[in-house]
Amino acid sequence: MSVERDELCDLIPHAGSMCLLDRVEQWDEERIVCSSLSHRRADNPLRTADGLAAVHGVEYGAQAMAVHGGLLARRAGARLPAGYLAALREVRLHTARLDEVDGALQVTAVRLMAEGGNLMYRIEVRGAGRVLVEARVTVADMSGRTA
Repeated sequence: MSVERDELCDLIPHAGSMCLLDRVEQWDEERIVCSSLSHRRADNPLRTADGLAAVHGVEYGAQAMAVHGGLLARRAGARLPAGYLAALREVRLHTARLDEVDGALQVTAVRLMAEGGNLMYRIEVRGAGRVLVEARVTVADMSGRTA
């Protein structure tokens, strides 16, 4: 089941050009796959005069996580609580810049742990037929609730 940009942007706290993902290609209980062309856009808010650094792929992955959590919460009749990035582990950058990657980025997030609004995922950003960014990302519920 695909989800288009307007609907997926409604699931995360980012709006306008800061909503970096364009589409949910597929998702299930444990995994989401999104696509994006925003890495090529001149108005990408993470872009500097030097371009879009690969480390920003972590934000793409974090947004995929938030969309996944939002879709799961919505299915359960709830809304995912606001969270903050609590930890990055095992970050691997296999390129220097994302803006030079032709075609769409494929952003995958696989849930490793979820307790209330506290989430841990393994993220991967692919483009041009190869892995560009990998990381394990933890997001903590801003309210401090665990269930």
